[in-house]
Amino acid sequence: MSSFAINPRLEGDSYFVEDLPLSQLRLMKDANYPWLMLVPRGADLVELIDLSAEDQQQLMREIAMTSMTLRVATDCEKLNVGALGNQVSQLHIHVIARFRADPAWPGPVWGAVPSIAYEPEKADGLIADLRRALADATA
Repeated sequence: MSSFAINPRLEGDSYFVEDLPLSQLRLMKDANYPWLMLVPRGADLVELIDLSAEDQQQLMREIAMTSMTLRVATDCEKLNVGALGNQVSQLHIHVIARFRADPAWPGPVWGAVPSIAYEPEKADGLIADLRRALADATA
């Protein structure tokens, strides 16, 4: 895949976690929810159908692996997975750990409450936990 550049808003709103075979995995900078984002590396990707059939299948594998990783790292009660792209058109998939006690439950997370920044050590700790869970999932 050539000409990959992450949208500046996606980059600014998240921390890098890991490069997967197709996607860059990122943690959203909102401590209200453990919230991951997959950004497939490719030029001019807007919709899932912009990926080749092979890459669509790879993305589904990465969504499943990321979902399992997030569940292991957070012991969440529910996972929300979605690809909206109304604010930023670059193809990206959200994988969000949800808890009955989170501030948006049972509704969607978008706009429910103001974003809360992670304390640096908490973000670093969660990223380390996610990397360990990813390593275990791929071992």
